[in-house]
Amino acid sequence: MVNISELADSVERQLQGRSLDAWEIMTGQSRTLSIEVKEGAVDTFKSAEPVAVSIRLLKGGGLGFSYSSSFAAADIERMIAAALTGAQVQTPDSCNLLPAPAAFTPMPELYDPALAAVPVAAKIARAIELERLALAADFRITRVRKAAYGENSYDVHLRNSLGICAGYRGSSLSCSVAPLAEAAGESQLGWDFAFANSYEALDIAAIATGAAARATAMLGARTITSMRAPVILDSRVAGEFLELLAPSFSAENLFKGKSLLKGREGERLFPEIITIRDDGTLAGGMATAPFDGEGVPAQNTPLVTGGVVNGFLFDSVYAARMGAATTGNSARAGVKGLPHLGISNFFIENGTSSPAALLAGISRGLLLTSLIGMHTANPVSGDFSVGATGCLIENGQLTQPVKGVAIAGNVLELFKNIEMVGSDRRFYSAVGSPSLKIASLEISGD
Repeated sequence: MVNISELADSVERQLQGRSLDAWEIMTGQSRTLSIEVKEGAVDTFKSAEPVAVSIRLLKGGGLGFSYSSSFAAADIERMIAAALTGAQVQTPDSCNLLPAPAAFTPMPELYDPALAAVPVAAKIARAIELERLALAADFRITRVRKAAYGENSYDVHLRNSLGICAGYRGSSLSCSVAPLAEAAGESQLGWDFAFANSYEALDIAAIATGAAARATAMLGARTITSMRAPVILDSRVAGEFLELLAPSFSAENLFKGKSLLKGREGERLFPEIITIRDDGTLAGGMATAPFDGEGVPAQNTPLVTGGVVNGFLFDSVYAARMGAATTGNSARAGVKGLPHLGISNFFIENGTSSPAALLAGISRGLLLTSLIGMHTANPVSGDFSVGATGCLIENGQLTQPVKGVAIAGNVLELFKNIEMVGSDRRFYSAVGSPSLKIASLEISGD
């Protein structure tokens, strides 16, 4: 393993004496493993241990960036020269800047020190067992399209000429499975997954059970006639709609006039029961880290409180452009990526309603469990028109799986019509939501 702090030392030495306004060095290394099994045997096995260094250089208002996976002195020199050229040819911008150091809270819990000692054979066995458990979950599960195990252990070090010098270690693990259910000549595919920072925290039995339940729940699905009715978005579907809304909280989109929320700060645009926040410090979150992609301490930022829009997300650049303070939302796709404004753990806070409470009082409605074509939704206008599947609700009970319906509307209007918030928040990515009950939605069927 490379000592990434010493690697940063060597790059810093090569920067000394140069005429620069400011510099940043980021070094990182990771150990990744991806295993997919099928029919009790390994189908795909991938392993890698990448190491890289990158720099950002400021000179005359221009910012240059370059990276290298070779650490020979000549290659580091070429990296520096490339970044310096980039800075010199870029149009000067007074908002090109680097942040000053600030205290952050270490997060040793992000790293599982026991992971490296777990034999690869045991990880393969875990994926095989996940497949077996999915097959055993229900007699209608006839095969598994894919069962997967993945892990990533990583080290990050960041420093800049203003005094930031920090690093952290982490580990992320996930398992997923996609079983196929068959009955009466029909087949339905299910899927579920889980994420954790430690090997022992992954519950593969729960993943298998959840995926099998999703597959079997859709057997016998039929179409329904069009109707306007109450709708429950399960946590996965609610998260997809929240992900559509997330870009509107970006200061970059606000600055460029691409936010649905431009000019709406301080307005109650959501029901009082809705609280939305972005929390880079969230325990167990997929995007949790001590600091963001430019070294600013991670923060817990309330964006909607009691239904009122009261904040937006900033990195150092857009904080400077808009006269605000950074919220620690500089995202970075590894050492080789430039920092950019993004989300960390972005979510709706849990409510208090149980699944039964969400269903109660609905004489006829629909529980939505899957969307088709969400990638076509427009994050600037908020408009969507997507296919959906789910389950019919009759007299407060789930009665019949439903396929072939479509819903359309505007994401802000959808969220305005939330009546109840569930207590079952889940993250399927860095975006998470509990189930949500929508008062009324137009559903297109037969």
